Amino acid sequence: MATVSFKDATRVYPGADHPAVDKLNLEIGDGEFMVLVGPSGCGKSTSLRMLAGLEEVNAGAIYIGDRDVTDLPPKDRDIAMVFQNYALYPHMTVADNMGFALKMQNVPKAERDQRVAEAAKLLGLEPFLSRKPKALSGGQRQRVAMGRAIVRQPQVFLMDEPLSNLDAKLRVSTRTQIAALQQRLGVTTVYVTHDQVEAMTMGDRVAVMKDGLLQQCDSPLTLYESPKNLFVAGFIGSPAMNLVQGKAVPGGVQVGDYVIPVSREVLGRAGGDTDLTLGIRPEHLSASPDGRGIGVDVAVVEELGADSYLYGTPAGLSPDEKLTATQIVARLHAGHPLSKHTTIRLVPDLNKMHVFATKSGERIS
Repeated sequence: MATVSFKDATRVYPGADHPAVDKLNLEIGDGEFMVLVGPSGCGKSTSLRMLAGLEEVNAGAIYIGDRDVTDLPPKDRDIAMVFQNYALYPHMTVADNMGFALKMQNVPKAERDQRVAEAAKLLGLEPFLSRKPKALSGGQRQRVAMGRAIVRQPQVFLMDEPLSNLDAKLRVSTRTQIAALQQRLGVTTVYVTHDQVEAMTMGDRVAVMKDGLLQQCDSPLTLYESPKNLFVAGFIGSPAMNLVQGKAVPGGVQVGDYVIPVSREVLGRAGGDTDLTLGIRPEHLSASPDGRGIGVDVAVVEELGADSYLYGTPAGLSPDEKLTATQIVARLHAGHPLSKHTTIRLVPDLNKMHVFATKSGERIS
């Protein structure tokens, strides 16, 4: 097992005007499951490929344990990678696919067969060892790709969106299997995904990236409850956090005709900037008991049994303004009567509300 360290690791593609990964500093603990997450083009896959040796590191360094692997070829890094498209040999059986890397390393056949059998038992692949990949489902092929990585007994597992080719139901069950398997094996794992639900449910820690820059790296719960900036706040969570723009006024932040109380200390951190953004999770909004609160024109109501999701826009806007207005989402108990095309007043839980400086995007509360 080993730690992984990115030290100012930078990758600039030829002809690009800015780095794909810009001075990435990230420490991954021994046996940790680290998830890199972010939108397409944020640099997460490039970071993984730099660690694998498939992309050049233009500046900085990458360490596995105390060994500088920045300039080592992939075969000398003691890593195993699981790709998005499985990358199985179609003419080989499952057993041969799983043992191929060991064969290339001249591992004796008896030991090879034993390691393949152990991995197959771990992954529930024993009945399929003599089959070819074309006779397997997508989920089974992905397990074979996992098995091929496991038999190599590497220091680090690298996984590049391994579940993106599976259907939604299979993706949910397979992600729990991967997380449980990683815990059992205790191998340091770096996992790339664009799916923030996958990231939140699988990772010990999650690193959120945007435009080649690391935005925040924390436990899933910390990311959810204490986002560092507007990007992380809007990216983590489903449905997304409500980001409502307002103006700083004495006593709080004005949204429409309602002033949401914000302490003088927090307002002082804005440094005279009156443009502020309030971050409120859908579950931290409730129907006002006294007719005071943020006015919301209800557009859609989704009844989901125990809860109802209300979607709307700030009240009092013209039809043209509504088209570009930020949508507000509230998660309310199903017992509350809701109907479309009405106006409701919502009050936020002030203890769970975040305040961001709109210009810088940084959290000031």
